[in-house]
Amino acid sequence: MSALKYTTRRDFLKTIGLGAITLTTPCLTLGAEKPPRKPNILLYVTDDQGTDDAGCYGNSVIKTPGLDTLARYGTRFTNAFCTTSSCSPSRSVILSGFYNHANGMYGLQHSYHHFSSFSNVKTLPVLLADAGYRTARIGKYHLAPEQVYRFQQTIEYKRRTPPEKMADNCSSFISEKDNRPFFLYFCTHEPHRPFVRKGSDVVNPKDVIVPPYLPDTPQCREELAHYYASVQRADKGLYRLIQILKETGRWEDTVIIYVSDNGIAFPGAKTTLYEPGIRLPFVVRNPYAETKSAATNAMVSYVDITPTILDFAGALPQNHKFHGRSFKAVLDGQSSKAFDEVYGSHTFHEVTMYYPMRLVRTRRYKLIWNIAHGLDYPFASDLWKSKTWQALLKSGEKYYGKRSIDAYLHRPRFELYDLKTDPYEITNLADDQKHAQLLKELKAKLKAFQIRTKDPWLIKWERD
Repeated sequence: MSALKYTTRRDFLKTIGLGAITLTTPCLTLGAEKPPRKPNILLYVTDDQGTDDAGCYGNSVIKTPGLDTLARYGTRFTNAFCTTSSCSPSRSVILSGFYNHANGMYGLQHSYHHFSSFSNVKTLPVLLADAGYRTARIGKYHLAPEQVYRFQQTIEYKRRTPPEKMADNCSSFISEKDNRPFFLYFCTHEPHRPFVRKGSDVVNPKDVIVPPYLPDTPQCREELAHYYASVQRADKGLYRLIQILKETGRWEDTVIIYVSDNGIAFPGAKTTLYEPGIRLPFVVRNPYAETKSAATNAMVSYVDITPTILDFAGALPQNHKFHGRSFKAVLDGQSSKAFDEVYGSHTFHEVTMYYPMRLVRTRRYKLIWNIAHGLDYPFASDLWKSKTWQALLKSGEKYYGKRSIDAYLHRPRFELYDLKTDPYEITNLADDQKHAQLLKELKAKLKAFQIRTKDPWLIKWERD
């Protein structure tokens, strides 16, 4: 199919009803009513959906009417960050409010990887159940132990069930005649490799938008086309859920949060702390907020999700100190200035992929500490086997997108980037004497973060 052409990003946003969006100042709708009871909460998590890969984020090729609808009625975040670009660890952060180096989910849960959170972690579904919520999950779980991430109900589905059919399976839970509000954790398997898609979701490789961190090769375009189609498949679940909420009378009292667990499954994104791995699509619809069809540049982190949901539920424990904090006030149009810094913590993906990294990112600068910098950067098995990477290796090409393959595989102890002048993180300023003071300040922030979050890898500052 042919991509529609737009002169500007604003022209495209207008076509999907989001032309009024600004990056800092939301539009106001007067007369918003206060909630008659605790709101229902729907947390929708896609698997490996990358930065800006949706219609409401300006991609004119990917068709995402579900997410575009949510953005029209809610707030689109332009600076939302996962803390680690790996499935199980990221999901543990989403559902606990603690960095994975503190909750124990250092890497993947499934198969021989066998990572698991500590038994004393009290998670979002448990806290919401204690607050009187009905809780249910459907789709990719990828967490352990089950008693820690315990839901009252698991809604049945089959592995290849289309997301819109998964949504239909949730209809009875949503419409159940019960005075208690519900929490539904809905997780698609898409667009994880092997990019499951329907025959109707076909994208022409010629139409895809190849981001600068990827090579513009036939193999990459082919894989991106399949990925786009898989994103469209994932979006159908959200679109159907919105229909069900409206059909059952739950639309007006349901908070919806849409996130991707981590970046797109291509080298240079997933499993890294570079921007394509951690800056992700993130849209929130608060039915009681005055803000509609808005956007914010607040820098929120996935450790903030659990505290925010508990804030909506009126269930923030007084004696429970999360690593994150509620961003609910941002949705009401309050200033985003308090949210201007995020941190990252990655240790494993697969059990064979030990490569601990810590990150501090301000609005302009990013510091990555590669704790095991003496090792070659390890590959996730699906990324290594990808047509994109294998074709590049066979070609003898020395560059992968804008970054050299050697720089990707062999990393220094510190990587310091000026994201204003170097948005693709190519020029490392860590050894530049002009930035020595900045490096010192960001190192101090990292150490303070590790102390504050009881990071076991704090000892590596002195022992390595």
